[in-house]
Amino acid sequence: MEEDILQVVKYSKVLEKVEEQVDAELNKQLKEEDFEVLREKRLEALKKAHKQKQEWLSKGHGEYREIPSEKDFFSEVKESKNVVCHFYKDSTFRCKILDKHLSILAKKHVETKFLKLNAEKAPFLTERLGIKVIPTLALLIDGKTKDFVVGFTDLGNTDEFSTEMLEWRLGCAGVINYSGKLMEPPTQTKKSATKFTKVEKKTIRGRGYDSDTDSEDD
Repeated sequence: MEEDILQVVKYSKVLEKVEEQVDAELNKQLKEEDFEVLREKRLEALKKAHKQKQEWLSKGHGEYREIPSEKDFFSEVKESKNVVCHFYKDSTFRCKILDKHLSILAKKHVETKFLKLNAEKAPFLTERLGIKVIPTLALLIDGKTKDFVVGFTDLGNTDEFSTEMLEWRLGCAGVINYSGKLMEPPTQTKKSATKFTKVEKKTIRGRGYDSDTDSEDD
């Protein structure tokens, strides 16, 4: 009788050990399957992101380009969700300052198309958009002008503003994917910080396309 009991106890322990091994194996398989699922999702996301980037590049994103006419402006804006267009004049020195920063940002923010257009070659647009100061950046989302950066007032009111400051300002308008804090601008120098004007996000209503170009911000 005692031997039978011992056999049962021994058998029970063996069963427990087998069950533990089975459970461990199942958990291992589940973890491996979960990892594989996550890996596949990650690969799919990377493929999708790569495809999107290639699509943007095919539409002229990733570089800061000059367009020759108003007609080109409408076609360029129509095919891209986010567009930054710099209305400039060759005679305005501050336009060249913007060129430098926009060239950097165009490479960094491939999700947005960065363009420049000579205001003197775009009388209809500058009138339609009400552009009076050069330089002016028109910020467009889904084919509509949502905001403007007029002169350097929103950039610390100084010619020495940083690329990060302009990036933040574009982020405030939602025309680029900005990863920093929108509630406060990047750190400014003491000189420019005293002149900084807080920017409030605004929407220009009733304008499909907007543009300013009569007087210069000298």
